Amino acid sequence: MPTHQPRRTPGPRGERFAVLDPATGEAFDEAPDQRPDELDAIVERAHDAWRDWRADPVARTSALFAAADAVEAAGADLAPLLTREQGKPLAESYAEIARAAARLRYFAELDPVPEPIADGRPVRTEIRWRPLGPVAAIVPWNFPLQLASAKFAPALAAGNTMVLKPSPFTPLATRLLGSVLSAALPQDVLTIVTGREPLGARLASHPGIRHVTFTGSIATGRAVAEGAAASLARVTLELGGNDAAILLEDVEVERIADRLFWAAFRNCGQVCMAVKRVYAPARLYSQVVEALAERAKTVVVGPGLDPGSQLGPVSNAPQLARVERCTARALADGARAAAGGHRLEGPGYFFAPTILADVPSGSPVVTEEQFGPVLPVLPYERLDEAVEAANDTGFGLGGSVWGTDLDRAEAVADRLECGTAWINNHAELSLAQPFAGTKDSGVGVAGGPWGLYGNLRPFVVHRPEEA
Repeated sequence: MPTHQPRRTPGPRGERFAVLDPATGEAFDEAPDQRPDELDAIVERAHDAWRDWRADPVARTSALFAAADAVEAAGADLAPLLTREQGKPLAESYAEIARAAARLRYFAELDPVPEPIADGRPVRTEIRWRPLGPVAAIVPWNFPLQLASAKFAPALAAGNTMVLKPSPFTPLATRLLGSVLSAALPQDVLTIVTGREPLGARLASHPGIRHVTFTGSIATGRAVAEGAAASLARVTLELGGNDAAILLEDVEVERIADRLFWAAFRNCGQVCMAVKRVYAPARLYSQVVEALAERAKTVVVGPGLDPGSQLGPVSNAPQLARVERCTARALADGARAAAGGHRLEGPGYFFAPTILADVPSGSPVVTEEQFGPVLPVLPYERLDEAVEAANDTGFGLGGSVWGTDLDRAEAVADRLECGTAWINNHAELSLAQPFAGTKDSGVGVAGGPWGLYGNLRPFVVHRPEEA
């Protein structure tokens, strides 16, 4: 199996590393491998740019709207590049770009509101809101542009500047996005840096950074938080999930099967809020497994640039290896592959869409975040058992309940230990809603007004009623 070992290429443009196409496993371009010591000057310039950027909210709003227009206009250049380095079908890349533009417009229209405090004293007290300063963002490879915009849109709208580092697996579309945005934003308001470790660690711990926002694994999130603690920077961490879907006794399996399947397999299962475990009533278990397996067997898997592809490859070699290990372990533990269960032959990082039945509840494919095109389906006899199993995890990002009695489904959803629960749907997100997890799934809140205020600090002014 190919492994990701980007080669360094020294030369007049500085050191660079290879970027691989997951549909072939071969290098197709390079990105700058920036040194950690370059960050000092970059963060200093971001701090200098912050002075003017924070001072003129009207100009800031205008720039963000112009940035959204620029992103949309560049879609034909951004989408194929995103698909080439990440693997997802081209239509999903275009959807990512549209979401980035929409997010810029959403946050451009938000305005922090001063809040008066009436406490009976002869003093007029008001809470006003001030930006934090330079913000660092570290973005993963599954949704490079969408998650980048989820970080820079609220941060910039709040009056901060940002230094953003994409994953070394997917640096190219983000670099191009930065170039597109530079036509609308003042210089050094948003800077994209690319490179391998310890670049990210240095960015998270840089003393000039006032807020670190990170999406990725729990282990790296802890390291980011430790690094940020050195300068007492604020942290926002989104650290993944192991979302459960509970099907109730009254669920109409064929009616919900398509929605449930794509809630698990969109972006090849590489979604933090994807359904990663399904709990089905024992009476309906075989029907649920069969319905999901039928869809897994007929979905079209291929290169993302192929118009007929519904699922692309796993995004990189290390993740493919993880998916293979989790699946092999489950099969060795006694699970049955109702569909898939193996890597596809040929070049690239393709894995057959997999539905696993008869999986032991303690198998890692159930207890951990597999983050790939593999879905275990588990039976339950009593609903309380399903709820307990759904909550028996260190993660707490999302969950869902599926059935025809909506009041009962909502009552079950209310028992889930997670940040967001859906009924008869999953991972449907509005720009206006908060996005946060419980337990090990993260710290802080993104999305909606909460995302804006997460990039601001309160400033209190006391004024007497009389001189």
